[in-house]
Amino acid sequence: MSTNVHVISQTGFGTGTNELYDRIRPSYPAESLSHIRQISKSTAPLNILAVRIGAGTGIFTRALLAHPEWATSIGTLRAVEPSDGMRDFWTKTVKDDRATIVNGTFDNTGVEDGWADLIVIAQAFHWCLDHGKAFAEFSRILNKDGAVVLIWNIEDRKAAGWVAQLCDRREVHEKATPQLRLDGLRQAFSTPEYTSLFHPLEEKEWAYNALATEQIVTDRVLSWSYISVLPPDEKAKLTEDVKVIIERGDGKAWIDKEEGTYQYPYRALVVVSRKK
Repeated sequence: MSTNVHVISQTGFGTGTNELYDRIRPSYPAESLSHIRQISKSTAPLNILAVRIGAGTGIFTRALLAHPEWATSIGTLRAVEPSDGMRDFWTKTVKDDRATIVNGTFDNTGVEDGWADLIVIAQAFHWCLDHGKAFAEFSRILNKDGAVVLIWNIEDRKAAGWVAQLCDRREVHEKATPQLRLDGLRQAFSTPEYTSLFHPLEEKEWAYNALATEQIVTDRVLSWSYISVLPPDEKAKLTEDVKVIIERGDGKAWIDKEEGTYQYPYRALVVVSRKK
């Protein structure tokens, strides 16, 4: 992997971690994908040229390609991902002739000047090490009407006590890894490169509920990069504590108590930056 990729991202999302990540991470609400579709100024016949940076295992790419408003809109989708393991998994799970994936980073995509209508970065931009260089690269590969879209699924710790407790327990192990909730990303939008090349950002959020069970919640905790690198004894203790939090269930909203299913509250955040 490239040296301009965060070390925890390299190890925590390395080969062997990707099946769990892909299986257990939530997809994205349909409303957020519809919103992103309206951002592009491409007109009929639609032929959106999209770049997916930090493409991961393909969760967002598959959701985009399957969405009814996107299925006939994408001409070419070029995914960029620095993790060998994630690229391999993406290749196995994304089956669409319009989509390809290559090695690359936020500031070195390998895409031609002015090629893209849209850049979409899902669940990844908080790992960017140099925001100025990244936005200079984004501006280079976007066409004159292009835009960058950042999207995250965020656990809604304000919606239920058990979610807040779960996050607090997991975050003990963060060790200063980049996290969206720490709001350091706001600095990205005040860099000279951003302010000179892009319009002020636009934001929109959607609240939604994913399906939860004890196994889903536990596996989702274990899928975090900084958790996957923990020693076995620390993982075991974390798993025990997660079980206690789930069983206590403060604020739990049941879907089917007999089946053990309940709501996992999330927020989908979309941030849009339009090229000047």
